[in-house]
Amino acid sequence: MSKNITTFFVPKMDCPSEEQMIRLALSSLSISRFNFNIPDRKVIITHSEEPQIVLETLIPLEFGAEIISNELSSSDNEEESSDAHQKKILWILLILNGLMFFIEGIIGWLDNSAGLMADGLDMLSDAVVYGIALFAVGKAAKHKLQAAHFAGLVEIVLALAAFGRVGYQVYYSYYPQAESMIAISLLALAVNVYSLFIIRKEKEEGAHMKASYIFSANDVIANLGVIVAGFLVMYFNSPLPDWIIGIIIGFVVLSGAIRILKLK
Repeated sequence: MSKNITTFFVPKMDCPSEEQMIRLALSSLSISRFNFNIPDRKVIITHSEEPQIVLETLIPLEFGAEIISNELSSSDNEEESSDAHQKKILWILLILNGLMFFIEGIIGWLDNSAGLMADGLDMLSDAVVYGIALFAVGKAAKHKLQAAHFAGLVEIVLALAAFGRVGYQVYYSYYPQAESMIAISLLALAVNVYSLFIIRKEKEEGAHMKASYIFSANDVIANLGVIVAGFLVMYFNSPLPDWIIGIIIGFVVLSGAIRILKLK
């Protein structure tokens, strides 16, 4: 079975709000994939209906849509290729985040850093999320959304675990090793920037991939926070910045979980 790949020029599509309106307007059609190019005012849509039907659905939005090109593609081969590509990316992310969880978790435990421990838990939650996303690849949109929501619930549990670890550090007044915080977080930052780079083009391929992108973006913020906290620990000769960043990471994780649970 072949599908249409149609490129539309939409001159009044200049921000994400128009993108969302287009997605909503076409939600009743059999759309397999969207590829939005907002700077060039173009959107490439893979669909089952005739191109004119899609165009007629876009016209009421009054964005000035018109068809630039159309071609047929084997939907089975295209979707299989897309699924294989997504799985490859998710396996890479799963392995990298799982490895960093062990590194940050072990070093954070040995060097009494609440920030590293919280960041390690964040990495663990991401590894779980990528595993869930792997399950969702190739599934219907409903199952992809369910997988994303389950990932959000996992994030909430691990955010609470991060808060608990900070409380433990504060109770026993543990002093962290700032040098370890900085060095390990720089490594984690490099891993997460790479993860964000390879997943950025896949974030519109379903809620499961959007969730994965959100987690990777949150990780970069958390890594930068631990690095700054490490320098502050050295400067003030106090464990307080480490405790604070641990709490902040917990809230960052919690915020990401809420965003994912709101995906529809």
